[in-house]
Amino acid sequence: MPGARICLGQIGAPHGVRGEVRLHSFTAEPTAIASYGPLETEDGRVFEIESLRPAKHALVAKLSDIADRDAAERLANAKLYVPRDRLPEPADADEFYHADLIGLRAVDDAGRECGTVVAVHNFGAGDLIELRRLDAAQTELLPFDAATVPEVNVHSGTIVINPSPLAGVGGEAKRNRTKNPARKSSTSRAAIGSRRRRRP
Repeated sequence: MPGARICLGQIGAPHGVRGEVRLHSFTAEPTAIASYGPLETEDGRVFEIESLRPAKHALVAKLSDIADRDAAERLANAKLYVPRDRLPEPADADEFYHADLIGLRAVDDAGRECGTVVAVHNFGAGDLIELRRLDAAQTELLPFDAATVPEVNVHSGTIVINPSPLAGVGGEAKRNRTKNPARKSSTSRAAIGSRRRRRP
């Protein structure tokens, strides 16, 4: 997906007075976050990880151009991204990066269009896809598993929902009634994963 980015981590509180920060890594091997090259914040700032070491519940990182505690404090809670094309393709046919799923059209097994994937969440019990219904503001949350989503075709831009509650073909989906459901996720790990979680 051209232009897509993957969130690899999030900056926490400052650590000490020399500009180091606590860093929460979302990669499968936490220290691997340093191997993906420059990391970019949502507002376009770019940082290199100059040093990285384990600490309790997080990593401690020294980022380029962050020289003191004040500068580190201004980065608190910033998410760090890399371009999608910098990551390897999933090794398994049943694995997908969540960024590749967002924007896919959902259809039922008869080919009727149901909606569009607008987000992927994980609240601790497995991945959920959030679908926006056709011609409606409300969204639905469905388990992202092989039973509910038997087919994913990133190249054609579609997923198959079976059964499809959005198309009125049996089954029930959990309706998400929040105005901004994407903000309900307490972690950005959902940005990287799959039916069988794929993390860099």
